[in-house]
Amino acid sequence: MFDFIEGTLADKSHGEIVINAGGVGFLLQCSNTTLAEAPQNGEKFKCYTVLNVREDAMELFGFATKQEREMFRRLCMVNGIGAKTALGILSALSMKDLSIAIVTGDVTALSKAPGIGKKTAQRIVLELKDKMEQADVDIPQGAKAAPGGAVKGSAEQEAQLALQALGYTSAEAARAINLVRDQASTTDQLIMLALRQIGSL
Repeated sequence: MFDFIEGTLADKSHGEIVINAGGVGFLLQCSNTTLAEAPQNGEKFKCYTVLNVREDAMELFGFATKQEREMFRRLCMVNGIGAKTALGILSALSMKDLSIAIVTGDVTALSKAPGIGKKTAQRIVLELKDKMEQADVDIPQGAKAAPGGAVKGSAEQEAQLALQALGYTSAEAARAINLVRDQASTTDQLIMLALRQIGSL
């Protein structure tokens, strides 16, 4: 119904903001990430939205970026994860940390979010890991990496796809993996070592 709402930020408090658009105050529930991106009251702000219709209420959720909104939608697709729980996960973990936790299967990190136990965290990984790689990486399975260092071996290919799902270019991912390829044998180890390598470049 609404793709985004753009107007003047009228108010913000814990877990919600109000945007004045055309004289109408839209109350949007949001994560700590979006709250941190929100400007001071009186300044222009654009929020991407999701309308959640329940039997007893209509809720409007706002996100500072399309990427966060997409992650919210994916989380809501996981069995047992509702809109409020998904928002809690996005508040507990930054987009980068959440993405890393999912693609590396870091159940401990996911369990830090309120209301997320070990079994639910495992379900998030199980249901979203492949979806993230397919939706966020615009490379067919089995395709060669772009210039920057060819990556060989299934673990290295999976690690490269995971890094690209986190927003790194194929060249950045390939270069980082090539630097650490002899230090690990599993996909998860390669991803973590490559992320540390990228951070030091």
